[in-house]
Amino acid sequence: MSGAPVIVRRCQTIKQFQVTFDCAEPARLAAFWCEVLGYVVPTVPEGFATWEEYHHSLPPEDEVYFACTDPSGVGPRVLFQRVSEGKVVKNRVHLDVRVGTGLVGDERLATLEAECARLMALGAKHVLTQRADGVNESCITMQDIEGNEFCLD
Repeated sequence: MSGAPVIVRRCQTIKQFQVTFDCAEPARLAAFWCEVLGYVVPTVPEGFATWEEYHHSLPPEDEVYFACTDPSGVGPRVLFQRVSEGKVVKNRVHLDVRVGTGLVGDERLATLEAECARLMALGAKHVLTQRADGVNESCITMQDIEGNEFCLD
């Protein structure tokens, strides 16, 4: 087989990334995900008492957003930005919330189910529990308060 040589370019290693959710209610969704992930809302910009006050100071055409950050600085920032259109179809990308790492069998499933119950109390919805099948371990598919799918794994 002949043809043009394959050129491999080395890219700079990505050191950080942000996950962005389009949503209807950024503050509410940010508060939900802060609870799920153990994240915090960043400090309000200087000169403002609250994020709401800050957002009210912006021109009407500016996007309203809220972010969550990992207090340890290790995990990615999660941004929630208001959009006018609602969610219509299944997510093409979703978060896997790793609560059962290293656990197997009944212990893993019990841990996942306990976290599922905690998140349902926050407004999440249980979609599907996939039980261990000898190849894959158990996981639970859920939806956040705006219908975005995520997995407890």
